[in-house]
Amino acid sequence: MQELRKYLRSRIYSYVEEPIARLLNNLGVSPNSITILGLSISVTGAIFVGAGHIFTGGMLFLLGGCMDLLDGTLARLGGRETKFGNLMDSLSDRIGEAALYLGLVVYGIQHFSGSINLMTYMIVLFVALISSQLVSYLRAKGESLGIKMREGIMTRPERVILLSIGLLMGDNTLAIVMVVIGALSLVTVFFRLWLVWKGLETG
Repeated sequence: MQELRKYLRSRIYSYVEEPIARLLNNLGVSPNSITILGLSISVTGAIFVGAGHIFTGGMLFLLGGCMDLLDGTLARLGGRETKFGNLMDSLSDRIGEAALYLGLVVYGIQHFSGSINLMTYMIVLFVALISSQLVSYLRAKGESLGIKMREGIMTRPERVILLSIGLLMGDNTLAIVMVVIGALSLVTVFFRLWLVWKGLETG
């Protein structure tokens, strides 16, 4: 699974991410502007989801997620990597994802109000949200302890893709996607926790 993930990631980088980043760099676009633009698009997508337009919201969230791929590459290509820029990138990722989940909460209240399905929907939603945030937290904490922490089967790129697919396909697929994200994020949490423990024990 990890080898397949690395292969696909390298193909996307070589044929999509790097060429676009080089074009933006030649045009003088700053990495921080791409970060802010991506966040703005993701939050707009969340607003559309909350308003019940989940297909449009899914398209915008996917576009915002794609913008997230570009800012770091653009910074590296242009020699403009900064600690603050890295912080802004991570923060915008968290805000954009949290905004989408808030939009999904509003959407669920509107569409499942008065139904037992609302409770199930909210539980699945919050498990997915909390476990996703824990995955990101463990990476940040592990790397602060000097342990490289990129492994896992449900990291941000996978979440963005799955959430977008769920929104584009509609309610039934969205429900399945949320369960998958929650379950695999928990697996990733325990896997990264084990990696931290192993790294500290051997380090």
